[in-house]
Amino acid sequence: MYEVPRPISIVGIGGSTRPGSTAELALRATLAAAARLGARTTVIGGAELIMPLYDPGERPRDRCRPARRLLDAVAEADGVVIASPAYHGSTSGLIKNALDHIEELRTDRRPYLTGRAVGCLAVSQGWQSGVATLGTLRTITHALRGWPTPLGVVVNTSAVGFTEDGSCTDPHVREQMETMARQVVEFARTPVH
Repeated sequence: MYEVPRPISIVGIGGSTRPGSTAELALRATLAAAARLGARTTVIGGAELIMPLYDPGERPRDRCRPARRLLDAVAEADGVVIASPAYHGSTSGLIKNALDHIEELRTDRRPYLTGRAVGCLAVSQGWQSGVATLGTLRTITHALRGWPTPLGVVVNTSAVGFTEDGSCTDPHVREQMETMARQVVEFARTPVH
């Protein structure tokens, strides 16, 4: 009997507290590319990432709603895309705190980001800070046992923007985001993790 493959789920984590931030636009554009490849996508961005600092001593039932939503989405995801603005050469505190909460998945059936491809996006005004932030995102992904995609993307906002409909204005960067989305989706479809 032919088995119909279940749809894969990709969760996007990113943005800033500013509605419509470039990091969130880049995240949404990447997830739109994943959706065109058949993935079911979920965005956890901006205001949804505002939560208390991660406290390892806090009881799971006491976690705030945004933290529980993040953890549930990541636990069920087949792949992840993380988009951070570059703040002084590293990830924003908002994104780092969200990723710190993933510590709560340490005893999950797939601990942390085990068995998941993770696309990393850094958004900065200039290359130096963006490249440093991308490196940090890849290091955090490794520490959480995830698989950074071969291609990570830096969106340099001094040269690249987004249209009102959320499309990237630079064809080369748009192609990079689409390639990274394809890598996350293809890895998620691979039967052996």
